[in-house]
Amino acid sequence: MNKVLAILSFIFLTDDKSRPRAGWRILIAGFLTVQLFNIVNAISGPTSGYGDAVIVSTTIFLTRHFVDKRSIASLGLRLNKQTVLDLLTGFGISLILMAAVYGIEYALGWLKFESFAWQNEQPSVVIWQTLNSIVEHTVGAYKEELVDRGYMLQTIASGLNLPLAALITSISFGIGHLANPNSSWLAATGITFLALLLVYGYIRTRQLWLPIGLHAGWNIFQRSLGFPVSGYELSGLLKINVSGPELWTGGAFGPEAGLIILPICILGALLIHRFTRQHEHVADPDIEHRPTQQPAHLA
Repeated sequence: MNKVLAILSFIFLTDDKSRPRAGWRILIAGFLTVQLFNIVNAISGPTSGYGDAVIVSTTIFLTRHFVDKRSIASLGLRLNKQTVLDLLTGFGISLILMAAVYGIEYALGWLKFESFAWQNEQPSVVIWQTLNSIVEHTVGAYKEELVDRGYMLQTIASGLNLPLAALITSISFGIGHLANPNSSWLAATGITFLALLLVYGYIRTRQLWLPIGLHAGWNIFQRSLGFPVSGYELSGLLKINVSGPELWTGGAFGPEAGLIILPICILGALLIHRFTRQHEHVADPDIEHRPTQQPAHLA
């Protein structure tokens, strides 16, 4: 009997027997998320993007507290004066990166400016659409970063190691975009590189605020400058026509599907390194990552 209990403990519990292994914790979080979505949908119908963020936050926070037995702040959500600086820096870096994409394609003759949004729409409509897109993309970025660079990355890292967790979550993030309009395996690869850039933002700060700012800013400025946002044609501040080689520009999916994303990600990594070198980030005491040289059981 003791041997059976020992085997079960090895399969389901961490070595210190304080909580389920990483894989089981991820399954529990996923199960709770699906069930809560089902309950809400049965009561009030399909949720909006804001409702999705509330549901995902609820299940992850509950799992983090009761199953992981770690603080919610340790996911990278500590609130202090550095929080605002990280968010604004993320937005600023994304603005630089998207401006670089625009400038390179324009200089090479691959991009042509056509008009400003307010030349075709009422200024009040443009202002409303812009404000709505800022809120919408910021909430969406928060939700995805909470899941991908938050719970998934950190939980997998606690069971394996951080480099493997970064690779696994970034590849799955890229594959998850294959269902988007105009997507392809090249687009999924480009999204994977962007995800690695977001992981780097987390690694350098041990907080999610910089990745959230990077993610939100990338989508906001991509849309504002007239590019497709991961395959979706959305109204922005500029109307442009991209006619360069799709291998480089990404075509109808957007810059993530083109080779231009490689130098842009390198530039982003250099900017993140420069910012984090100048501003010290202190991790929460219960953030955990297994040593990279000692992989452990995920489940």
